[in-house]
Amino acid sequence: MSIRQASLESSAIAQHFDSQVDFTAQIMTDPSQSLTGKYSFTARLLAFDIDKKHFQLRVPVRIISQQRVELLPGQTIRAIARVVETNESRVAAMLLVDKEMEVVTPPSRWASALGAIRTGLRTHSGAGDAGALIPGMVLGDTSKQTTQFKDQMKRSGLTHLVAVSGANFAIVSSFVLWCMQFLIRRTKYRMIATAIALTCFIALVRPSPSVLRAAAMAAVLLSAYATKRKTDSLPALGFAIAAVVLADPWQSRDAGFALSVMATAGLLLFAPVIENHLPTHKKLAGALAPPIAAIVFCSPILVALSGYLSPMSIFANLLAAPFVAPITIVGFIGALVSPFAPVLTSVLIYIIRVPAGAIAAIAHWSSEFPVLTIHNGSIGFAIVAFLVGFLWLFKKSWRRSTAVILVIILSLTWLQRWPAGDWQIANCDIGQGDSMVINLHHGRGIVIDVGPDPVAENKCLRNLGIKEIPLLILSHFHADHVGGLSGLLQSRRVGQVWISNNLEPLLESTHALKLLRGSEVVTVQKGLVSQIAGIQFEILWPENTSKNFESMPGDGSQINNSSIAMLVTTADWSMFTAGDLEPPAQHEILGSVRAVDIYKVCHHGSKYQDQELMQALSAQIAVISVGAKNSYGHPAPETIASLTRLGTQVVRTDIDGAVAIKAKEHHLRVRKSKGTIRLFYWS
Repeated sequence: MSIRQASLESSAIAQHFDSQVDFTAQIMTDPSQSLTGKYSFTARLLAFDIDKKHFQLRVPVRIISQQRVELLPGQTIRAIARVVETNESRVAAMLLVDKEMEVVTPPSRWASALGAIRTGLRTHSGAGDAGALIPGMVLGDTSKQTTQFKDQMKRSGLTHLVAVSGANFAIVSSFVLWCMQFLIRRTKYRMIATAIALTCFIALVRPSPSVLRAAAMAAVLLSAYATKRKTDSLPALGFAIAAVVLADPWQSRDAGFALSVMATAGLLLFAPVIENHLPTHKKLAGALAPPIAAIVFCSPILVALSGYLSPMSIFANLLAAPFVAPITIVGFIGALVSPFAPVLTSVLIYIIRVPAGAIAAIAHWSSEFPVLTIHNGSIGFAIVAFLVGFLWLFKKSWRRSTAVILVIILSLTWLQRWPAGDWQIANCDIGQGDSMVINLHHGRGIVIDVGPDPVAENKCLRNLGIKEIPLLILSHFHADHVGGLSGLLQSRRVGQVWISNNLEPLLESTHALKLLRGSEVVTVQKGLVSQIAGIQFEILWPENTSKNFESMPGDGSQINNSSIAMLVTTADWSMFTAGDLEPPAQHEILGSVRAVDIYKVCHHGSKYQDQELMQALSAQIAVISVGAKNSYGHPAPETIASLTRLGTQVVRTDIDGAVAIKAKEHHLRVRKSKGTIRLFYWS
């Protein structure tokens, strides 16, 4: 891997970062659309031209396209792109393409046939979560799944069902072997035919880490079966690990590959131990042991990646297990015949939509339960690895050791819970964006902006127990303030929505208003005063017409300066919030503001702030909603220094995490989700 990494870093394209090149490349992976609407795929860079110089090479690159891309692996393309340095270790550079790409070569017959099968299954699988689940379970194609459904599958521990792995190979191998007995009499030739079928299956589902690991194991087991030698799964797993890592060294750093290996190891090593010790009926113990063993062995890696574990995943997997084989086999047949028998495919898909709908319902149901949240990264990995090691070391007295671990976890989760009881204002930790919640109690809350990430927004509102939103305020339509709207709308009802009079950017505002078509949308402006549940809202900006400013320093824009600015006042606290309002507009409202308890700092603490406004507000607490290590340099040190000089306590989500404020008679108490060493808590 070191040699290959060095070759990438010394390649010709790596010497031209921040330059524009005319390149030719061959597509390696299927283009996929990101949340931002861009298309991403890896390709083999064959040549590029810059400054009348021509370079020929063969190095992998990542291509990001603004335009829609409907191409297949193996095709050659040509385009003009800007070369950008990337942290992705297996590629030499990232190429950003703004215009349409020229297709140099058509797809091969083989690629077209495989593409037709994948497209056929995707087209005939239908709408809804059940329809999106079928291509994922059969071919690992998750392109139809919504962000919310992916999060539900993740929280319920069912994501592995849409990642083609050893289970799919076992099901497909068994099905192919069963079919071959009617066509081929000799075992040797039956094995060869099965191996060919599995090779085609690998090409069809695309060689992901788990697929390559499962394929290597299947090769060993098929060989052992054909030669009538005793099969042993552990040596097969060892061979699979070695073969895959030798063929592609970067798999050794791939989390998907690690999870695949650990899940298999858990099934081989720990499942028999659990099955022998569970005080239940033998069949029930046999059903419970595999998901428990897989989760236990995978838990350190899962926590390192996501920061949480879902205890309900054991029951979710148990309930979903009976539906997996029928969906995989019938869906596989439907996919194969889709290019020439679409009617038959529709019938087969209609049959399996019922079990697919059952799995989708299980995912939705189990995702509503709290998950055990643990520190992610290396700290979370170390904590859970220690607990798993403790459990394995004392597996002979597993009941006692499990009880000890449960007592420790439950005690720590109670002590470290967030927001911990009563709270009045909460600022969500949603990355580089804004989202604030005002508590109306009994599961009701007023939300100001929804951040960029639907999953993070939904998680925060779930932690706060918000189920109904009488008023939603969208300060302006930049994506970092409205992008998480679909997460807020998940299982929640919104009453009235306040928006600014500037609908730019139109792409974001159109999408947001489409999602909110069932709610009353009101365009607010300066002078509006409204009261909801004892909370008074006084709109200070924008004016009834857009105002042009001659000078807009830094990140200034007309959209930012049309943000809704308002004073929020109750008997116990007062707050000023103004979205991304910048110095020119801040100065315009200077005469309307007064001292407040809480200042939601404009534009994520950018250095462009009106000093007179900060002084007029003289807040006790300044809340800065900002993403960790963001590329904008927010919050600016000079902004922090100005607030500190005024005697204001600064809390920021990149360091303090989510923030909950409790107020009584203008005395404020802050609780931070990262304020203490939080080993375990429920969310």
